[in-house]
Amino acid sequence: MTSVVDLKKYRSANTPQVQAGVTAADRRVAVWLLFVALLVLGMVIVGGATRLTGSGLSITEWKPIHGAIPPLNAADWAEEFAKYRNTPQYRILNEGMTMPEFQFIFWWEWAHRLLGRVIGVAFALPLLVFLATKQIRQGLAPRLWIMFALGGLQGAIGWWMVASGLTDERVAVAAYRLATHLGMAFALFGLLVWTAMDLLAPKAPGQGDAKVAPLAMAFCGLLYFQIILGAFVAGTHAGFAHNDWPLTDGRWIPQHYFAMTPWWQNFVENTVAVQTNHRIAAYIVAAVAVWLWARSLKSADQTVRALGAYTGVIVLSQVVLGIATLMLVVPLWLGLAHQALACLLLGLALLTWRAARVAA
Repeated sequence: MTSVVDLKKYRSANTPQVQAGVTAADRRVAVWLLFVALLVLGMVIVGGATRLTGSGLSITEWKPIHGAIPPLNAADWAEEFAKYRNTPQYRILNEGMTMPEFQFIFWWEWAHRLLGRVIGVAFALPLLVFLATKQIRQGLAPRLWIMFALGGLQGAIGWWMVASGLTDERVAVAAYRLATHLGMAFALFGLLVWTAMDLLAPKAPGQGDAKVAPLAMAFCGLLYFQIILGAFVAGTHAGFAHNDWPLTDGRWIPQHYFAMTPWWQNFVENTVAVQTNHRIAAYIVAAVAVWLWARSLKSADQTVRALGAYTGVIVLSQVVLGIATLMLVVPLWLGLAHQALACLLLGLALLTWRAARVAA
């Protein structure tokens, strides 16, 4: 009969040593960071809905504090609508829009901005509490302050993006500013997840797989680049054009790839070039993901094997989802699913790289 002492010895022998350094405070901080990461994921989804519904230019001013209060009466709504009617988007695309139609796009943009404010508060207040109660482990505070600063910068980038669509007879924001805004959101998401896992699952010296780590790191970089290319597809509305697959407008080599001058402008504004680049990069990402999956299966590290397999499966699922989104001409729910899965995939890829990195 197994004694209590024997059971304790068994548990001690089979509990990973790296978990011994995880304190209750570490777990609280990690859960907080994962919660903020979840909010950032929500921000990405709401931002995608704002873009797909053409709502991003419905609020024409940046009021970080007062802007949290929406129109409360008919006079307030009339004032907001009057401001929107002075925008190029209204004059060129939406002339004759009714008040209910304006309210529909207004609420999407307002929700996007409100969620940004919520994320700021959800990060700042717990951070101050954790610092005041000395629950932040030594050396982590500078990284957390960097995240806070990047979050504030993200708000400024968001307005910089919106401002580009309010002048010069533009009907949408500049694609390169959208790419900057989305790229920052994904970077913050990845940093939050990585830091949380540093607290929840610190690695023992020598743990990892030195043969898988370089490939996993390269895959993360390639995936992030693909996400930026996707932001240019979103910014130019290229997903609503050239909706056949695997051909592009019925051709293997699309026409008008270099239709714009100077030549570099094609990569950020030409819908044919922008979508073609995103397609080609997707094939490369899928191929490298399969390579990473196959290489991870040979790893002696069980975590590396599991995460490598998950990454491969999710990448292939994302490719299928992307093709469906394109061929169905970007229905709202598919477009949002494609963007959300990209965010989750980046987090998973980063965790694969983290697991494979050999701890010093």
